[in-house]
Amino acid sequence: MGNPLHLKSLNHISIACRSVEKSLDFYQNDLGFFPIRRPGSLDFTGALYMLFNYGIGIHLLQSEDPDKIPKISQINPKDNHISFQCESMALVEKKLKEMRIEYVKRRVKEGGINVDQLFFHDPDGTMIEICNCDNLPVIPLESQPISDPAARISCSAHKNKASVLGHLVYLYTYESMALVEKNLKEIDGIEYVKHGVEEGGINCN
Repeated sequence: MGNPLHLKSLNHISIACRSVEKSLDFYQNDLGFFPIRRPGSLDFTGALYMLFNYGIGIHLLQSEDPDKIPKISQINPKDNHISFQCESMALVEKKLKEMRIEYVKRRVKEGGINVDQLFFHDPDGTMIEICNCDNLPVIPLESQPISDPAARISCSAHKNKASVLGHLVYLYTYESMALVEKNLKEIDGIEYVKHGVEEGGINCN
């Protein structure tokens, strides 16, 4: 399948929040993200906090209609979720208990390899997974060889036809904006909107 959109990596995840202050506290103090400067050209009305750690960004945006964000109480590991790998599952579980965060445990077994998972919600019901998934090797299907991580991301994006899941938005970095737009036009069924951000003489499209 190749890499039709010339993607390189995951850049950030944007989350519409019922209360951006509660979400900011959660992602900073519970998950360890730190705030970064918001570009001045993002001058729209509404609170936006940009956080970063572990090689990815989290953008927290105050929802214009917070009552429309579904309230989720049951923890379902099959829901859409963000997954983080950790150094020690035992330490993560200990910390979750200390913070009184409700969670669900799961274990995946494959060829004598165990992958442990902990699932819980952020303040807006977004599912978070903590795992040691790097225990499990990535083995491509023979019919769809994967040459590099960017190709693996590309396959996922093409299969889902869009990168919007619920109130989460996944953003990928790319090699060439012109090539991305050209290939989006060629892929049937994908609509897109162009937006640019300017900061200190630097343009981000």
